[in-house]
Amino acid sequence: MKRSKSWKNAATQIDRENLYSPLEGARLAKQTATTKFDATVEVALRLGVDPRKADQMVRGTVNLPHGTGKTARVLVFATGARAEEARAAGADIVGADELIDEVSKGRLDFDAVVATPDLMGKVGRLGRVLGPRGLMPNPKTGTVTPDVVKAVTDIKGGKIEFRVDRHANLHFIIGKASFTERQLVENYAAALDEVLRLKPSAAKGRYLKKVSFSTSMGPGIPVDPNATREVNAEAQA
Repeated sequence: MKRSKSWKNAATQIDRENLYSPLEGARLAKQTATTKFDATVEVALRLGVDPRKADQMVRGTVNLPHGTGKTARVLVFATGARAEEARAAGADIVGADELIDEVSKGRLDFDAVVATPDLMGKVGRLGRVLGPRGLMPNPKTGTVTPDVVKAVTDIKGGKIEFRVDRHANLHFIIGKASFTERQLVENYAAALDEVLRLKPSAAKGRYLKKVSFSTSMGPGIPVDPNATREVNAEAQA
């Protein structure tokens, strides 16, 4: 893969043979951001699970204490009073049958989707459109709910959703390069705690195998996967 000069310069600051602490990883992520815009800081985990088995699927949500650094565009499938509640809570797009038809035809100008239970029979038909993008509403992540106000407020306030892929990798964001190191580490700690809590009982061997921090279009930074108990301590230091 052809890399830009700025990417190569950033990569020289990273020792690929070293495992950095989360705080060091956050510091390097800020230092090696290669974009002119405020880059997103991302985390990639390699888990010791077999996603092909239903009892080893890792999926969940977490509210980041410092938010994500961006305001998510939320679409809500709802009717009547719940539709009005969603709009009042700050939902960007609200609708039912007509909106379902628009999405089925390719409308994708949103970052998260919430649906009330009574509409899931119709929304379920959008699985082929929303599923591959990780946008399909699900009761387990709180996006299929009659309480649309809470769902919209949580998402707007920094709630993220994560799901292990078929290669046992799990990705989530922990903020922006403009965040302080402490904010990034505290967000990482919150997400990591939830991932560890969700460890499947059927998973054997080492659960957290690899951790990498990176920024938008920036090089990966290897972070010590064993540094779990120390994360909060680093954040508070």
